[in-house]
Amino acid sequence: MHEDGFIGRIEWAVAGRALPGQQVSGDRGVVLDAGGGTVLFAVLDGLGHGAAAADAADRAARVLSENRAEPLDVLMVLCHRAMADTRGAAISLALFDEGDTVRWLGVGNVESQVLTAGPAGSLRVHATVLLTAGIVGYRLPANLQPQSVAVRPGDLLLMSTDGIVTESASAIDLSKSTAEITAEMLARHAKDTDDALVLAARHRGAGGAAR
Repeated sequence: MHEDGFIGRIEWAVAGRALPGQQVSGDRGVVLDAGGGTVLFAVLDGLGHGAAAADAADRAARVLSENRAEPLDVLMVLCHRAMADTRGAAISLALFDEGDTVRWLGVGNVESQVLTAGPAGSLRVHATVLLTAGIVGYRLPANLQPQSVAVRPGDLLLMSTDGIVTESASAIDLSKSTAEITAEMLARHAKDTDDALVLAARHRGAGGAAR
């Protein structure tokens, strides 16, 4: 599965695949125009794999679509309630605006980070979401505190399920499109033992034309 596009000046792409031998994946990437120049990104990893994991992720995806304007902590609670009779999921949410901020919140092991260009063209991790232990739909942390991270045009938001082996920031080429980055990460780093999905997004800046 490969999807990509623009919402305003925010470029995004998602690449994923099911565990080899399975027909459906329990990993989902959600991209929603939240209004006011903001885009809601979510990566959902239903526990395990197969149809039961896909059902859990689909429940959360519907909740996010229907409530996209709610704060991140409220969205996490709504997903938790909707998945109460499923096996649950790990979920990371990121609200990316066209200004200079990413707000994010993660429960479980969906990794999210912002990569930025350093001196002399080097690449470094600018920030990593602080994940809290739990399973959305089964055991939600009592204290859900979204974080805010300052970003610059060109910085890359990268979100991935645990079916992707974490790649060193220095191995990613920021000159490539988000579609190329996600496709290459999936091809090189997807585990053979799990569903896998990676999402990338960035603000293209004032000169970045939407399409």
